Amino acid sequence: MTISEKVAYLKGLAEGLDLDTVKSKEGKLISVMIGIMEELAMSVEDLEENALNLGEEIDVLSDDLADVEAVLFDDEMDEDDEDYDDDWFEVDCPTCGEPLIIDEEAMAAGEVECPDCGSRFAMELTDDEDDEEDLEEDEEE
Repeated sequence: MTISEKVAYLKGLAEGLDLDTVKSKEGKLISVMIGIMEELAMSVEDLEENALNLGEEIDVLSDDLADVEAVLFDDEMDEDDEDYDDDWFEVDCPTCGEPLIIDEEAMAAGEVECPDCGSRFAMELTDDEDDEEDLEEDEEE
């Protein structure tokens, strides 16, 4: 039951009581209160409708923004693919498991502090290609 329906129900109950809304102080009070409730119910329904409409518009804008980001950042990645791979690394914090993106300078320093949990841990700079070649040589032997 919506707020408007509840207020309409209260209005019907008040009318069923046959209150004198002209001479009786209580009747006048109840009549004015029900009138205010009707206005509030209409305002709430308008706000709910506006919130739903805004939510739909935000979804559309979000989708459009995602499309724009895909075009901009995909082009940027295509142009700078090698630079991007060399400048940034993604690792998981061994304490909290959150992914961290660190630059080559921090990797070379050998120690990283997780911004989420604050723990510090050592990093070792290795080349995945060298590791793969070592594995292949071990398998051949």
